[in-house]
Amino acid sequence: MSDLDELIATVALLRAPGGCPWDAEQTHESLVRYLVEECWELVEAIEAGDRAEMIEELGDVLYQVLFHADLAAHTAGEEFDIQDVARHMTAKMVSRHPHVFGDRRAETAADVVAFWEDLKHDEKPHRTSVLDGVPQGMPALALADKVIGKAEKANVTPSDASGWAVPETEAELGAELLALVASARARGLDAERALRGAIRAFDAEVRDEEARRAG
Repeated sequence: MSDLDELIATVALLRAPGGCPWDAEQTHESLVRYLVEECWELVEAIEAGDRAEMIEELGDVLYQVLFHADLAAHTAGEEFDIQDVARHMTAKMVSRHPHVFGDRRAETAADVVAFWEDLKHDEKPHRTSVLDGVPQGMPALALADKVIGKAEKANVTPSDASGWAVPETEAELGAELLALVASARARGLDAERALRGAIRAFDAEVRDEEARRAG
């Protein structure tokens, strides 16, 4: 038995009758908070460059994946397991990399990104906007970056974006953002909520522009 197989068996044992009562009571929904926390702890370990911490936090994220898969395997109407998850992911990666598994040519990372959008569009033809599929639960700053990046593909940018002086370095940018949040807090303003509101307004602007062009 490989180390991975042993971990899969451990998850199954903990959730089986006679195992851990807490594990047995969990649902996909109850586990969301732990998945989010583990992902952020992994990000912190990566940013710290700590190998031991990365191994631990990658393991915690992997455990969440295995937990959800085992839960599904024993939930009526879901009935998939980690092998189904792996099989689906392998097929997806092969499909998304025709330059490796097929005859399409890609010399640079930019070439790959250019035709990924076409591949994703073929996979999800029901999406009508470049913003469809963007997870709205992301932290506001990460969400803003994601939405702006997607909107650029539709040649739409925030109307007042060009009026700001951009700091030269990420350190300067970080300090400026921190100062802005501090100033907002001092005035009783919620920076997270304010940015989400601005993102929603920009989202509507992008979709309106897409509809105008389509019509």
